[in-house]
Amino acid sequence: MKKRRQELWNLFLAFFRIGMFTFGGGFAMLPLIEREVIDRHGWADRDEILDIYALAQSVPGAIGVNTAIFIGKRLYGFWGAIAGLIGIVTPSVMIILIIAYFFTQIQSIELISRAFGGIRAAVVGLIAAAAVRIGKGAVKDTFGFCVALGACILSVSGFIHVIWVMILGGVSGYLYYGRKKERLDQ
Repeated sequence: MKKRRQELWNLFLAFFRIGMFTFGGGFAMLPLIEREVIDRHGWADRDEILDIYALAQSVPGAIGVNTAIFIGKRLYGFWGAIAGLIGIVTPSVMIILIIAYFFTQIQSIELISRAFGGIRAAVVGLIAAAAVRIGKGAVKDTFGFCVALGACILSVSGFIHVIWVMILGGVSGYLYYGRKKERLDQ
């Protein structure tokens, strides 16, 4: 029982650190999640984390929160999911409450305004780094590259809803890799 409590506490602290040091939302969290989950604690490997990211993005909610819940559930069941969830959202809630309390006083401070401008620029870099890292692990052949490029174009253009882009990607991968496997089995 005491060991289990310590494991849940470690899970909470890992996701608390991720939530505390991430600005810019879920995608900006991905490099920190990888460092904590893969490198520091060994709770998943690189292939598993890609699957967790795909699953976390395919359900409603923020990818960082969903990832914390999925990893917590996978490791320690229901209470692990709760520990991961509370760990990742607590810093944001605390920061939002502090900012809300002082917002009227700090919104006119030039230093704060400039700092947030720099943070926005850094977030773009973090998201780009996460996209490259995920792309390297997920795109393994020409077909995968074409699907990724097509999905990027479709989602950026707004031509069709992102859910349909994911469905089309899943169906095309199922058909392509299913046929490829059938040919290899023959």
